Amino acid sequence: MQTYEATIAWERGEQAFTDNRYSRAHDWRFDGGAVVRGSSAPQSVPVPMSDPAAVDPEEAVVAAASSCHMLFFLAFAAKQRFVVDSYVDHAVATMDRRADGRTAIVRIVLRPRVAFSGDLRPTAEELAALHHDAHEHCYIANSLNGEIVVEPPQD
Repeated sequence: MQTYEATIAWERGEQAFTDNRYSRAHDWRFDGGAVVRGSSAPQSVPVPMSDPAAVDPEEAVVAAASSCHMLFFLAFAAKQRFVVDSYVDHAVATMDRRADGRTAIVRIVLRPRVAFSGDLRPTAEELAALHHDAHEHCYIANSLNGEIVVEPPQD
């Protein structure tokens, strides 16, 4: 079994609190030393109580799903001797109400654009198989309840 940790730190400072107009900005601290500024989404809690420059939990979920898929894709491409020069994904998460009335991220769409070089390049079928295998192995996708769809460009 493996464990992963993050420390989430928020302080009230001099703000009032019980008026519900306090800042939701906080820090995410990771074991390697990275510190990421976090906040509620401005769509959920209006500015100035949210920091639109910070990463909100919803963005973090879509980024985690995209990053996990990419890392498995790169590993599988390397094993098959395909040379990947770049991988860019504009991933989009949709939040909505589920059938039980609870709000959730109900769908994540990954739209990876992958550039290859070298003599060996994947066919359309091999590319689809790489994405399928990456999706099947992605820990994040396996952990979420909502649908995660991979839509690589059809060029």
